[in-house]
Amino acid sequence: MLAADSDRIPDAVARGDDRLAQAIEFGFRYLDRSAWTVGEMRRHLERKRVEGSVVDRALAIMIEDGYLDDARFARLFAQDKRELEHWGAGRIERALLGRGIARELVDSAIGAPDSAGELDRALVLLHRRLRSAPRNRRERERALGVLVRKGYDPELALEALLAFAREAGE
Repeated sequence: MLAADSDRIPDAVARGDDRLAQAIEFGFRYLDRSAWTVGEMRRHLERKRVEGSVVDRALAIMIEDGYLDDARFARLFAQDKRELEHWGAGRIERALLGRGIARELVDSAIGAPDSAGELDRALVLLHRRLRSAPRNRRERERALGVLVRKGYDPELALEALLAFAREAGE
């Protein structure tokens, strides 16, 4: 159990608010498995049939105690996806918006366009995925598809493919 469990749940029970205590307990059990956004936690509690006003109060407590923080989630998610999975800004943006993160937090997490950094990540991905530079149209389209599916802008993907070919001496 997290430290806040032992503080918040008994406080809610002492006030006679068993529903709030149960909602917080559901929330903390869900947090034990992974980091979640406020929207994801709201949906989880609603699936558990927690009443709307109780959901709001439980979320407020988890936010206040720092267990839910969409800005932190977005920042760490973007960093992980860039570094570990070589996702481009477009895919990160779509994933964060799909998780219910507010547009301004997504923009902040992605940061200012960094075409040099994006190009470097795209090249790393190409080196990991391809043995050699594409030799024909089919191979080029496949390589471009890999980059676009990872969230790279099509123009940047083409630039990365050209740079990859230059590095290979073709």
